[in-house]
Amino acid sequence: MKKSKLIMFIAIILGIVSVNAQTKISGKVFDSSNNPLPGASVLEKGTQNGTTTNIDGVFELSVANDATLIVSFTGFQTEEIAVNGKSNFTIVLKDGVQLEEVIVTGSRTPARSNTTSPLPVDVVDAKALQSTGQTTFDKALQYKIPSFNTVQTPVNDATSLLDPYEIRNMGPSRTLVLINGKRKNLSSLLYTQTSPGRGETGADISGIPTDAIKNIVVLRDGASAQYGSDAIAGVVDIILKDDYKNTSATFRSGITGEGDGEMIGVSLNGGAEIGDNKGFINYTVDFSKVALANRPGVVDAEGEATDFGASLADVQEFLSRNPDAGNINGSPETTATKFLINGSIPTSAKNNMYFNAAYIYKKVNSFANYRTPYWRTLDDYPYLASLFPGNNPNNANGYDGYLPTFEGDMSDYNATFGFKSNINGWNSDASVTIGGNKQTYTVNDSHNRSVDENDEFIYGENTPISFQPGGTAFSHVVGNIDLSKVLSDQFSVAVGSEFRAEFFEVLEGDLASYEGLGADSFAGNRPENSGEFSRYNIGGYVSASFDATEDLLFEGTVRAENYSDFGTTFVWKLSSRYKFLDDKYTIRGSVSTGFRAPTLHQIYTQKSQYSFTAGGGIEVEGLVNNVSPEARRLRLPKLKAEESLNFTVGFGAKPTKNLSFTIDYYNIQVEDRIVLGNPISTDFGVVSFFSNAIDTETSGLDVVIGYKGIKLGNGDLSVNLSGNYVIDNGRTDDTGDLLIDATQEALLFTSRPETKWILGLNYDIGKFGFSLGNTYFGKTTFKQAGLSSDLRTEFIPKIVTDFGVNYNVNDNWTVSFNANNILNVLPEWEFKAENADGRAILNDPAQVKVQSNLITFNQRYSQMTYDGYHFSQLGSLFNLSVNYKF
Repeated sequence: MKKSKLIMFIAIILGIVSVNAQTKISGKVFDSSNNPLPGASVLEKGTQNGTTTNIDGVFELSVANDATLIVSFTGFQTEEIAVNGKSNFTIVLKDGVQLEEVIVTGSRTPARSNTTSPLPVDVVDAKALQSTGQTTFDKALQYKIPSFNTVQTPVNDATSLLDPYEIRNMGPSRTLVLINGKRKNLSSLLYTQTSPGRGETGADISGIPTDAIKNIVVLRDGASAQYGSDAIAGVVDIILKDDYKNTSATFRSGITGEGDGEMIGVSLNGGAEIGDNKGFINYTVDFSKVALANRPGVVDAEGEATDFGASLADVQEFLSRNPDAGNINGSPETTATKFLINGSIPTSAKNNMYFNAAYIYKKVNSFANYRTPYWRTLDDYPYLASLFPGNNPNNANGYDGYLPTFEGDMSDYNATFGFKSNINGWNSDASVTIGGNKQTYTVNDSHNRSVDENDEFIYGENTPISFQPGGTAFSHVVGNIDLSKVLSDQFSVAVGSEFRAEFFEVLEGDLASYEGLGADSFAGNRPENSGEFSRYNIGGYVSASFDATEDLLFEGTVRAENYSDFGTTFVWKLSSRYKFLDDKYTIRGSVSTGFRAPTLHQIYTQKSQYSFTAGGGIEVEGLVNNVSPEARRLRLPKLKAEESLNFTVGFGAKPTKNLSFTIDYYNIQVEDRIVLGNPISTDFGVVSFFSNAIDTETSGLDVVIGYKGIKLGNGDLSVNLSGNYVIDNGRTDDTGDLLIDATQEALLFTSRPETKWILGLNYDIGKFGFSLGNTYFGKTTFKQAGLSSDLRTEFIPKIVTDFGVNYNVNDNWTVSFNANNILNVLPEWEFKAENADGRAILNDPAQVKVQSNLITFNQRYSQMTYDGYHFSQLGSLFNLSVNYKF
């Protein structure tokens, strides 16, 4: 308010200086529904003298006596009003042509609007993200984009730092993430747990503060020809705020329906004008902390006694005091600090310098499975009595087991600096982007239980209980040059090039963390598995857009790319759209080839890890890389790039100003898909490895329907329905490759919902805004390791309901309340028989119990199984936020 008054005061002073005969006028600008229009432009025609309306639609201005006012606002018809000696005005702007979002993601030629784009695109603004009430950006997208899926993994370890996400059930590695159109760095984390996303990596989008986001553009189509590797499934482009006139602070708090998982956060978003040429900077600072939320199951004593060869009486005695066996599994304690800036400075009338940068620090405290006193016994490890004294009357020093921690520290940064210009009609954009992600780990309350060849302890009573297992780091440097020009009313072209250097590092752990078996629960990185690795690639593209007629558009792009580690690839894309009946209806389609380069993580990661073995508890397994001596002994071929063929065809319509809908069919075929195979026994242990093992095909439908402007009482109602339905997702090769068993196939193809629908209602009345969201999660299917081949596990479809209310107290204060999963709907799974033998198992309660114990680690993970589930297990979440505008 103070800034707008200052701007208005300066404008008045300048007007007085430049005009001799002046009249001071005032007025108020409304829309056709008699609502004030804040931010409307009021300009004295033929001059630079003008102002904008305040939050109440009011303006004041000094103008010449014979002046004409030009009053305008985006989406409304512009009015010209003669002053004619009047001093006060009431101005009503009529609804104009409804403007569409301008889409640049997915096309390298000059921008076109959403309805005329030949590609399926979702645009989600910041308000829509915030209305979900979700605490992180990735979870907000989960409840806005049907084809986007992410859930928290049930067994955390390093995955507690960021959860795997994906578009169209294609895995996190096949969705490219951009910030303001520039490639964001990958995370350094490689998902290796037996859960969705296994064997892949992606960018950390959970750390991006929602207060820094203007909108999100999600391209649901293959885009390797435009952007290079990783864009097989689609592109998420995060557009940062460019507002410099407003500053606001937001306080957030929340808690789960169980009374845990307390959240508190505060953020500041603001900006400032730079210089006299309308340069700006927008900044965001965000601090948050989320407490632990624990959802353990009640452990089965008989299953425990069988798995660990323990006395049933001993197990029952421990579980009588600790029904959950001391396990902590849910969402970890997380502390995050986020800084982000976005800015631009015009250097001349046709040249512009731009920049953005972000730094995210996140600290996570989570836990491994509790080591019970009948699992890690004093008979086997007598020194544990002194390391972990407890309250068990049956053991020396009351030893009652121990709970290893897993603590992670992550820093993620990215920055872009570039220049845009227009010379002789050519738009040019040259930029340099850097980015990186580093994760280091700590294990506390554990020990090294290794013995040497004489069956004597290496560490024993001298073992440390705190370890530094090392970590990983990834960074890249990207240079882009893009040129485009509209050559005529019908033809435009674009050319460009990208150079990228990537660096991956495996950070060595301390000696005790890896020697022998290493730290119990999470072994450290050994020296021979650590090191620095790098590669570079250079690519170039040519793109053209041709309007054959006013309604028929063709676009094409070709790209060549050369990698230092595996050679050259060539991809292309063709797309078209035809609009008819006064542009109300559009038919569109595209066909393209694509590729995904194996990440440095997949090529060079080699380690030992603790993994769940059905019926056997936790065991140590190895992961060997494809350039190691072990790989040569196994005759493993080096990894090569995946190749894809994408088809998309769709129909869009906007028959009225308020109604729009689209439906798109997609088909994605991937050859030589890179997967982390199931563990196999070798002469040097149980190991798994990456390979270009399979060919796959994924097809489905995306539907988006929206209707807005429905008059209901004194308010306006809008309704949105969007959905994704997977028609087919599976292997197309017939190799019978034993490296990919039923468990891995389920994780790849059926562990995400086969269909997902989001029905959203928004109702605005006066100072209140209400939102009601219903998200339908279709079934997911698993074939967990150890489960009978005669059975499968299915998660039952569920609807999660969210409610939100927003109240504008006055010009400065806004209060928002969200109740997520208000009906406390929880995941629920059941066994399904594959055949007659499976039906016989299901008819025998004793056999059902054995199978259930196998996949839940004796009910420790009874709600979600050990492999995963299809939405959050925390139940209801309640969030309150208060926003103050300065």
